[in-house]
Amino acid sequence: MALKCGIVGLPNVGKSTLFNCLSNAKAQSANFPFCTIEPNVGTITVPDSRLNKLEELVKPERVMPTTIEIVDIAGLVKGASKGEGLGNQFLANIREVDAIIHVVRCFDDGNIVHVDGSIDPVRDKEIIDFELQLKDLESIEKNIGALARKAKSGDKDAIRQYEVFEAAKKHLEAGNSIRSLGVDKEKMTLLDEMHLLTAKPVLYLCNVDEASVKDGNSYVEAVKDAVKDEDAEVLILGAAIEADINELETFEERQMFLDDLGLDEPGVSKLIGSAYKLLKLQTYFTAGVKEVRAWTINLGMTAPQAAGVIHTDFEKGFIKAEVIHYNDFIEFGSEAKCKEVGKLNIEGKEYVPEDGDVMHFRFNV
Repeated sequence: MALKCGIVGLPNVGKSTLFNCLSNAKAQSANFPFCTIEPNVGTITVPDSRLNKLEELVKPERVMPTTIEIVDIAGLVKGASKGEGLGNQFLANIREVDAIIHVVRCFDDGNIVHVDGSIDPVRDKEIIDFELQLKDLESIEKNIGALARKAKSGDKDAIRQYEVFEAAKKHLEAGNSIRSLGVDKEKMTLLDEMHLLTAKPVLYLCNVDEASVKDGNSYVEAVKDAVKDEDAEVLILGAAIEADINELETFEERQMFLDDLGLDEPGVSKLIGSAYKLLKLQTYFTAGVKEVRAWTINLGMTAPQAAGVIHTDFEKGFIKAEVIHYNDFIEFGSEAKCKEVGKLNIEGKEYVPEDGDVMHFRFNV
């Protein structure tokens, strides 16, 4: 599934350094705005300890983790919604992603210039919010006139859609993002075709120095306070530290480095896991001697839809799914033992897989 998270933020907040850590791609990284001109796209592995445990039990010939795509998008400046800097290109790129990782600078360093001359992550966040809101307002205003005329003619669908568009317009004019509009899911779908930038789910990533990587700092607290009314997660990560970790050759060296910092795992691992959740994704596994593999599906998919991720024929000709819940597989150690003790369930077309299910599909085409 080619679902993407876009890394956004003002110039020089650490986006490209972070992207390099995530993907090991060699994005440009320099101390001036607009260094990243074209969006870099990296396919990154989603860390999942469950896959390691299944490998230990099944001993397959190969193991295939699941992945998501991360896009590093050019830095934004004031006036982007009007085409300033790389604004039009930036906004086109962000429209193509499914969720946003919004990087804000939460560290002092006189050697790294800030595009606005001082460190203020809340101001930086608001600059990007404002530009995205302006672009969304422009999109709404382009369409609302035609909808109003349809609504006046008595078209019931147009009336419902016009009411939602009018609410969205007022919400944006008040300086708010569409994701906080507060209407039900059915009404939000009426805005889907607009692909509004501020409707996308967001995760705020506070890029900090080494001293703040464990507990944060005053900048981080300011960000948390600023987004407390949003449905958004705030993560703390030191991009420069993650780059150092990336340079270490062995697992043992990396673990010693993390221990010295008082951390349990690299920040990028937490970030990837959070991005996965942000995209409303979950994992199921297939496990056999040839291959143990993680598959990505959307939360709420049915068994035939989940099968279709492997191959469309699996969905078209779906008969049933053999399902073992992950914890049962680990407890009893094999598919054969789970079957013997009654922990292998036969499920039909209505079954909605649980995260971590070990599944085998029967189909006929």
